[in-house]
Amino acid sequence: MKKHWPLVALVLVLAIVSFYLIRSEKEVAPEPEVVDQAPGEGLLLKDIRFTQENPDEKLKWILDAKEVTFSEDRSSIVFRDFKLRMEPEDKPSFDLKGDKGDYAKDSGKMNLRGNLVGVSERGYRIYANHMLINDKSGHLSTDDRVKIFGPFFSVIGKGLFVDLGGERFKIMSDVTTTIKRESLVR
Repeated sequence: MKKHWPLVALVLVLAIVSFYLIRSEKEVAPEPEVVDQAPGEGLLLKDIRFTQENPDEKLKWILDAKEVTFSEDRSSIVFRDFKLRMEPEDKPSFDLKGDKGDYAKDSGKMNLRGNLVGVSERGYRIYANHMLINDKSGHLSTDDRVKIFGPFFSVIGKGLFVDLGGERFKIMSDVTTTIKRESLVR
């Protein structure tokens, strides 16, 4: 019997490893749930990941949403309770979450609405109620009130234009800026 202990131990280790591998696959990417829709309403999916990666576009993005509805011709999508990761070409990424949005494939425009919170890879945070992203040009904009907080300053104002590829932004009006004292050179 002592002769078989190494074999028994090996089988036990393989069983444990297999259990955790199977379990981790289930946790990584849940299968989207297809929900019946009335004819003419398109396709409704729950818990889905959608990736837009086109070499002609300046912006790659990954959308995770609790609910996504595709139009019948697949030219537009509407999504709810989402997390969006934007990756401009050769620039830091930007994560954004919010309540709802829609994307028109032909125009490359994504309208995002409701409790939007964005975080850049460099530590900047942005808060707004509406944003429009044009993935063909790599721009983000809004006419609504925005708040931006960074490591050295905060800016509150109305209207915003961001060049995601150039890492520049512009607040359009009613701007209040606060610079943190420690960031000033003495």
